[in-house]
Amino acid sequence: MPARAYWKGHLRLSLVTIGIELYPAVASSSALALHQIHKPSGKRIRYEKVAPGVGPVKMSDIVKGFEVSRGEYVTLTPKELDEIKLESKRTIDLVQFVDHCEIDPRYFEKPYYVTPTNDDVAAEGFAVIREALRSAKKVGLGQMATRGKDQICAVKACGDGILLETLRYEKEVRDSDRIFSHIDDVRIDKEMLGLASELIKRKTAPFKPEKFHSHYAAALRELIDEKRKKGKISAASDEELESGQSNVVDLMEALRKSVKGGAKGKTPARRAPARKTARRTSAGSRSKKASGRRKKAG
Repeated sequence: MPARAYWKGHLRLSLVTIGIELYPAVASSSALALHQIHKPSGKRIRYEKVAPGVGPVKMSDIVKGFEVSRGEYVTLTPKELDEIKLESKRTIDLVQFVDHCEIDPRYFEKPYYVTPTNDDVAAEGFAVIREALRSAKKVGLGQMATRGKDQICAVKACGDGILLETLRYEKEVRDSDRIFSHIDDVRIDKEMLGLASELIKRKTAPFKPEKFHSHYAAALRELIDEKRKKGKISAASDEELESGQSNVVDLMEALRKSVKGGAKGKTPARRAPARKTARRTSAGSRSKKASGRRKKAG
């Protein structure tokens, strides 16, 4: 068990309130850190807190502030910020229950493990809520306040404990229609679709995260070691540069070879300009299409 909880408070279901503790469910990235270096001297760049007309300042003299007009701020000390009256600062009230699949994946932000505080009453209530969630196959929704912000949270049974996932607010998720509106309509060839579907079917398997590893860190370490020993980086060969690029000329042929096992599915197919099956829509019709989707969404 970690020595220090990220958050301590209560979980409430109607009139049942239990003490809980939150612990981060994910570890920080193990990626190699690259620093900013002053090239002429080889010294690492450092940053100082500076106030215009004052110069470097001490951390103890820094407070948070809100700009009410240009150059005018209302400052707030940590003690004053603690006076914000939010029940969610201490209690997560489960106000609604939904199926997990009802929550759009774009809203999920960060996971935490939830455990009961070290007393018999909390342990019993925790077990009841956990098993009730498991039995109903539901996710409980509530809100919690941590470190200067208020968040939606979703809780569900997870082994012997409970998993809490913080969620983004609706205004934080960008409208996909704005991004997708420029995508042209394509008349899909039925045989191509069938071949692609067959490839997906063959490669469908249970998700096993242990099968996936980051290759970037190892490659970066090799590059750093080479630069350290030789003083320079050897240029990649044409074969290496092209190994990750598509050389597919015919999408249909690429799909057929992939299904037969000839391409082994390693290289993503890229539609060739010479074989166009797309029916491009005019800018006006695309605009009307996007507008219609937004009206339906509204």
